[in-house]
Amino acid sequence: MKKRILLIEDEPHLREGIRLNLRLAGYEVLCAASGEEGLERWEQQAVDLVILDRMLPDMDGLRVLEKIRRVDPDLPVLILSAKGEVEDRKTGLRRGCDDYMSKPFDVQELELRMEGLLRRGRTKKIGVSEYLFGENRIDWERRVAVVSGEEVTLTDQEMRMLRYFAENPGKPVSREAILTGVLGYEPSVTTRTVDNFLVRFRRYFEKNPRKPAFFKSIRSVGYLFDPAGQEKTGKNDR
Repeated sequence: MKKRILLIEDEPHLREGIRLNLRLAGYEVLCAASGEEGLERWEQQAVDLVILDRMLPDMDGLRVLEKIRRVDPDLPVLILSAKGEVEDRKTGLRRGCDDYMSKPFDVQELELRMEGLLRRGRTKKIGVSEYLFGENRIDWERRVAVVSGEEVTLTDQEMRMLRYFAENPGKPVSREAILTGVLGYEPSVTTRTVDNFLVRFRRYFEKNPRKPAFFKSIRSVGYLFDPAGQEKTGKNDR
């Protein structure tokens, strides 16, 4: 299967040159000309590596990196920058990029560095390709849930939320933490997005969505994921 690369670069000629070279090298390449467009592409499709321009027209590349790292600490990110100073490289590495190349650069060197990052792979907190709870199974690699023998295709945001819950079993989590840390919303946003996702998860995974055993509400706090599935029928669940 081809590795999918997300290239976020605003300079058209450079973006097209990198895209063509990577396609010839056997990669699938998604392109974006701004930070917002890049984040949208990243949210919509799973990628194996991000090539990120440091200087974008709408936001600093480090801001894009920060938003990615809030949700996915393990996705390989390689920064390209016209700033070649040592301190700038140090800043990028401190903020969570995996590699840093100064412009102008050699495309073959870029490909070699990408190969190294892809070989190194992603260190997943879950540690396995599948996650089981109750009679349910989530296949992280195929991006599907298997419920009662039937597959449910999961969206990117559903995958992020389910992984977050799987990594924080038994811990109360607030709507705000999920909105800002998992879904990338600004703290000031008021929305029922998280509640809507939980309704969907209960429909997918609970035998009785009105009395959830796995995805529970905690009044005035938020939600709690209980992989053991201990049914609770008190006022907190709804």
